[in-house]
Amino acid sequence: MIGFVSSPRFIEHDTGPHHPERADRIRAIYRALIESGLLSLPDPFPDFRLRLGIRPVDRPAVKYDEPAPAGEDLLLLCHTPAHVERIRHICSIGGGILDLGDTPVGRNGHEMAMLSLGAAIRGCDAVMRGEVRRCFVAARPPGHHAEPDRAMGFCLYSNAAIAARHVQRAYGVQRVAIVDFDVHHGNGTQACLEDDASIHLISLHQHPRTCYPGSGHEWEIGVGPARGYTLNIPFDPGAGDEEYLHVIDTRVIPELDEFKPQVLLLSAGFDAHRDDPLAQMNLSDEGFELMTRMLVSVADHHCSGRVISLLEGGYNLAALGRSVVRHLVAME
Repeated sequence: MIGFVSSPRFIEHDTGPHHPERADRIRAIYRALIESGLLSLPDPFPDFRLRLGIRPVDRPAVKYDEPAPAGEDLLLLCHTPAHVERIRHICSIGGGILDLGDTPVGRNGHEMAMLSLGAAIRGCDAVMRGEVRRCFVAARPPGHHAEPDRAMGFCLYSNAAIAARHVQRAYGVQRVAIVDFDVHHGNGTQACLEDDASIHLISLHQHPRTCYPGSGHEWEIGVGPARGYTLNIPFDPGAGDEEYLHVIDTRVIPELDEFKPQVLLLSAGFDAHRDDPLAQMNLSDEGFELMTRMLVSVADHHCSGRVISLLEGGYNLAALGRSVVRHLVAME
């Protein structure tokens, strides 16, 4: 069975009016999964079902799991104490802006970020303990832009990087791969891990000369002993299914075959969709499904099927819901 880790509490993360990373993203995912027949909400959340205006299904295809907040010791696997204290302080005084206007937090921002990280950790634990074969984590705030000492791009803490190190520390895993297909470069994940040869990061994204955050050039390949363990694959605006699937087949899969990961993490952003307002790419719903199937086949070969997928971007609500459904279908 495929796991689905999330919580209605993620709608409480307040980014203010008109912000693209908004509570409706979580609502759209729940709605799409329930209406598709993949998910039935458990009894503790009838009010949430009522607000969504949907009825539960009788036989869900994914196993729902609600997370607890992560322990703050996990933050120090990737972040500086000063970074954590700054976020905690800004939230304690009622909230504010963490970075250049695009990363607002309310009073509960740190609390919500710890729940988001807790969801990523719970997804990893469920897969590593054999409770589910694969897992999708729908949490906010997202994480892949958060650098060791800087919140940015809607992200407070680097969920994927911390999750990778948690899997290594808790389960003795030696090699973890992260494939990030969000349309924006995963600069935070890279900054946290670029000197670590035990974690191979592959990021597929719109070219940095045309897209936030302006990093992710092909020449960024890691540092020191980890040179060659970061692979950035930028696409020109307008690239779609054909280009992405070709790159997965000819570059990503051979790279993973050589690395032989024991666990595969996905930073699953759905903002390369042709309908997304924050970029200029052309992926379809089907493209996300086919890309996921190709990556899952690698995990079946090298990782005993273990895949943990973490939600990153995706800002057109209808496209996000449909793409998540296709992503989960491909993980079954």
